[in-house]
Amino acid sequence: MNSKRIRSGFAVFAGTALLSGATLFAQMAPGGGAQQQQPTSPGATGSANNPGMGTDATQQNAAAGNAMQDKDFVHSALQGGMAEVQLGQLAAQKGSSDDVKQFGQKMVDDHTKLGEQMKQVAQQLGVNPPKEVSKKDKQLMAKLQGLSGQQFDDAYIAAMVKDHKKDSDEFKGEIAQTQNPALKQVAQQGDQVIEQHLQMIEQIAKSHNLVNDKGKLVSGQ
Repeated sequence: MNSKRIRSGFAVFAGTALLSGATLFAQMAPGGGAQQQQPTSPGATGSANNPGMGTDATQQNAAAGNAMQDKDFVHSALQGGMAEVQLGQLAAQKGSSDDVKQFGQKMVDDHTKLGEQMKQVAQQLGVNPPKEVSKKDKQLMAKLQGLSGQQFDDAYIAAMVKDHKKDSDEFKGEIAQTQNPALKQVAQQGDQVIEQHLQMIEQIAKSHNLVNDKGKLVSGQ
């Protein structure tokens, strides 16, 4: 009786040991059911402990990019506004027609006011106002100074149509992307002024026969 119990107990123990060993081997073998910890790659964003780490870095990079774009826009707007004032002064002095003279004076008045508003935003963003106009506007100024009469009027009108179309696109683009409330407000005000100027100068261009049936400039370019 005792020998039977011993043999029976040994058989149970042996079976249990084999089962335990097989289970352990399955867990250790490749492809087994045990979960394996995957190494974290150097470029991985976030982790189980900090899943938002990659998202935060992306947001910080985007914010830095927007801030730099804001600064570039403000500097460009100030420089362009300075050129509009100087060109407007020239048109008010040299224009041979009343509408060109009046438009030139309006450029001086409106862009001086807009420039003061933009300078306040520039100070908040740490942007130093430009000391002179761009090389392109210097060349335009020199060209206009060498003209007179109708040639001056036509060249000035054509330049203003092109400039205000370009400015309108840039201001609208900044309004759409900036996250700075103060800058957005000034850009919106500036865009309204630019649109008004564009309508005025396009009408002047028509009255001076500088626009064809398709609305394209045909001279003075």
